Amino acid sequence: MTREELERKVATDEIDTVLAVMPDLYGRLLGKRLTGHYFLEHVIDDGMHVCDYLLACDMEMDPVPGYAFTNWERGYGDLHVHPDLSTLRRAAWLEKTAIVLCDAHASIAPRTMLQTQLAKLKARGLKAMGGTEIELYVFDESYDALREKHYAAPKTAGRYIEDYHIFQGTKEEALVGAIRRALDASEVPIESSKGEWGPGQQEINLLFCEVLEQADRNALYKHAAKEIAWQQGKAVTFMAKWDETLAGSSMHVHLSLWNQDGTNAFGDESFFLNFLGGMMHHARAITAFFAPNVASYKRYQAGSFAPTSIAWCRDNRTAGFRVVGSGKSLRIECRIPGADANPYLVYAALIAAGLDGVDNQIAPPPLFEGDVYEANNLPRVPAYLREAIHEFEKSDFPARAFGPEIVTHYSHFWRTEQRKFDEVVTDWEKKRFFERI
Repeated sequence: MTREELERKVATDEIDTVLAVMPDLYGRLLGKRLTGHYFLEHVIDDGMHVCDYLLACDMEMDPVPGYAFTNWERGYGDLHVHPDLSTLRRAAWLEKTAIVLCDAHASIAPRTMLQTQLAKLKARGLKAMGGTEIELYVFDESYDALREKHYAAPKTAGRYIEDYHIFQGTKEEALVGAIRRALDASEVPIESSKGEWGPGQQEINLLFCEVLEQADRNALYKHAAKEIAWQQGKAVTFMAKWDETLAGSSMHVHLSLWNQDGTNAFGDESFFLNFLGGMMHHARAITAFFAPNVASYKRYQAGSFAPTSIAWCRDNRTAGFRVVGSGKSLRIECRIPGADANPYLVYAALIAAGLDGVDNQIAPPPLFEGDVYEANNLPRVPAYLREAIHEFEKSDFPARAFGPEIVTHYSHFWRTEQRKFDEVVTDWEKKRFFERI
């Protein structure tokens, strides 16, 4: 939607509300609901202010001590955010509402981090194209009902593995179809949806495009899916692993680089291999961007289509890095990220690692053939958040790629997630020990 279209729709009362939002560290969209006329008169050109604690909170909106960016000593002041009008679009799942993504004036902001890496590509005459497959689970219960029973035994929309099943997909189409149609009507083009490997699990695929737009679409998709589910009295989750007995939910990232003349830069074999080599060489150091929560690591199980080792193969879904396509469609699919990952951070980390591989001529290990799950001599995907944080902090690459401020900020963010989990007595512990210890 252009500025002029918004002005016309506000004047004719087709739009009366503008959601001005920004992605936080988790990838959630936070911001304000503004009246259409106020947005046009005061925000569209000058931006607006939000509390800077939005980039220093945990999931419960707890202002966590220990951040240098902002803290109680500094008084949690204002953060200026400015709307990126290229992201302005109709939020078709909401009445008379538009939505626009805003850029925060802070180097640690996820969208800014991705823009920084894309600027490095642009300086080399390159642009990044991406497509993301994000899976979710659908439940035949509302968020309120699930919360009231403490999320015990959620009723999934399906009862059996439904990978590619059209019949089971039809049962879930009232919600999944509504998500597809609402996104399409909101300028988030959809390729397809399909049943996935778990009962009630679906995958919705967005049309590939330039990477910043793809990350924006990913954030909008996840946000819209939850709101549409809520409207129907249902629920969805993007947890990478919500139940230890069921398949996890992934965010498979397809990435390619393109020259200014419209050719695929991966056509240069040495460039392609060095870019792949950089991603693989730094995979353990950047896994926390792919798996930011304690439960994220429970997805990495052999025989689950989630990777356990860092290897590359051609069209082999047991590998962490799957090379697919040829010619213009040649691309690298990274299968390590989970559906709970922040898409801006995932793309930023992959691009930074790939560029480091090009700059330092890092060759990938030999092409692997066979079942990666059965290999015993490959580097492993970190098994725990604590291990991933250690790999991130011991490597000199993140500081070179992103800067020391970002390394310190995100280390504290992930350590807070780990600490808050460690402080809780879980239901599993009570069931196991309460009576019998």
